[in-house]
Amino acid sequence: MLWLPASVGTLAMANDLSQLSFFTESYPPYNYRESHELKGIAVDLLLAAVSKVDDRLDPNSIQLVPWARGYKLTLSGVNTVLFSTTRTPFREPMFEWVGPIATTRVVLFAPTAKQLKIANIADIKKHMIGTIRDDIGEQAVLNMGVPRTQIMQAHNAHSLLYMLQRERIDMWAYEEFVGRWLIKRAAIKIDEFEAVYTLKESELYYAFSLDSDPKLRALLQLGVDRVKANIQENGLSEYQNILSKYQ
Repeated sequence: MLWLPASVGTLAMANDLSQLSFFTESYPPYNYRESHELKGIAVDLLLAAVSKVDDRLDPNSIQLVPWARGYKLTLSGVNTVLFSTTRTPFREPMFEWVGPIATTRVVLFAPTAKQLKIANIADIKKHMIGTIRDDIGEQAVLNMGVPRTQIMQAHNAHSLLYMLQRERIDMWAYEEFVGRWLIKRAAIKIDEFEAVYTLKESELYYAFSLDSDPKLRALLQLGVDRVKANIQENGLSEYQNILSKYQ
């Protein structure tokens, strides 16, 4: 039973997780920048996992980029990692996966005052939907058969929230926890918007480029597992304490 930690310990000496290029986007509370510092559930979990395998990673080496750019770079890159990435059947063969980071639910947000009733795909197709290119929300509505003529793209979630407020779009496809976080941070009353339809329930992961070193993936996965198994003084795991920090 002792050979696996020893084996991975040997890997830690031979391999350095700083060889990996990490990309992330502004996707609070999972990953975001505040006061020139990267924060979030996925960032804290990553740094804790690296520490658990006696490795180190400079937080400043993690690049915050628009989602579409990070997605493209990871698809074509070498030893490249993108987070937080929703794991789906469509994306499954495109990346290697380490995690999970957290469970996730992608929904359609709409102004509460509109009282939109969305019961099925036919109802969705009647409305203009705001998305971010290559984001899981966009992929979900496209997979449902929503035509691109009913989709308006933006570079970031803040733009989509602005468009929704000004009725340039009818609904916004996005991760629910992140959407509510952004609404609250924009000093908007949370009850001004509601989730009217659930598009997808899944999990968030660190997505590795296909040609990434399997030893490095195994090392980071071990670190994530150790963070989740590490029970702290308050009786919760280190992972649970990271989650509660951002509630």
